[in-house]
Amino acid sequence: MSGNQNHMHPTLQGATRFGGIAGIVSGYPLDTIRIRQQSSNIFGGSSSSAFSVLRNAIAKEGPASLYRGMGAPLASVTFQNAAVFQTYAVLSRVFDKSVSPKDPPSYKGVALGGVGTGALQSIILSPVELIKIRLQLRRGANHLTEPQKGPVMVAKNIWRKEGLTGIYRGLGITVIRDAPAHGIYFWTYEYVREQLHPGCRRSGQESLTTMLTAGGLAGVTSWISCYPFDVVKTRLQAQTPDSLKYNGIVDCLRKSIKEEGHAVLWRGLGTAVARAFVVNGAVFAAYEITLRLLFSNGNIQMQETI
Repeated sequence: MSGNQNHMHPTLQGATRFGGIAGIVSGYPLDTIRIRQQSSNIFGGSSSSAFSVLRNAIAKEGPASLYRGMGAPLASVTFQNAAVFQTYAVLSRVFDKSVSPKDPPSYKGVALGGVGTGALQSIILSPVELIKIRLQLRRGANHLTEPQKGPVMVAKNIWRKEGLTGIYRGLGITVIRDAPAHGIYFWTYEYVREQLHPGCRRSGQESLTTMLTAGGLAGVTSWISCYPFDVVKTRLQAQTPDSLKYNGIVDCLRKSIKEEGHAVLWRGLGTAVARAFVVNGAVFAAYEITLRLLFSNGNIQMQETI
């Protein structure tokens, strides 16, 4: 982010909240398709193409099935987004104190701050994604998931059967996925926006198009970098005590490749990339626009439109 904007204002929290909600709602159908693509064929399944998954979901379960489980990320998005951006703002300074507070963080600080942010936010994100995945796969693979209808009931059932260990199933792979991915995510955003609009990291004067492009590319790049880990994470979190197939990260990786080939680690990548560009571009645009309104007296250059 630009300049010395390192504290979280209440209005900024509102911006991250609405940006996050919009991102979840707009990208959730693609997220559901991605999850089903990644988990297909675990116990023998049909085609894993995005079109086939979409067609089958709508034909057998109705359009509403594409939004199943959305309540879990919606409930946590306000706190999660605020925590991510605030943690990043602090850590990007902590990891390179040689930079003046009046100047934007160095690229080193941005990358390391992103890594730290990704690792820390996994503590919040891992249980949320566990519940979301169980619900997204509820009808697509009944033998994998609980029959409960909502996120609260699923969470209660996991706690009753598996305790804290069950709630945090997949935490390790979530950290492995998110720590480096967030470093790449924030570094790419800062680098691309500066290349598209030289000097904007200091002035905060880039256009809306620059913000959307930089944010979108940041999301795409980070997803590509971590995608094989995301496939493993989905498969581990889809398991229940009654359907255990993988005994940890390495076992899941080994068995998945042996049974389905190396291509399985990239299954659903196209869907993830399409979703990432739209969602992350919107989130960054909402965040940066609000920063300008709060800290630059609304001096935003909006001459370019999408």
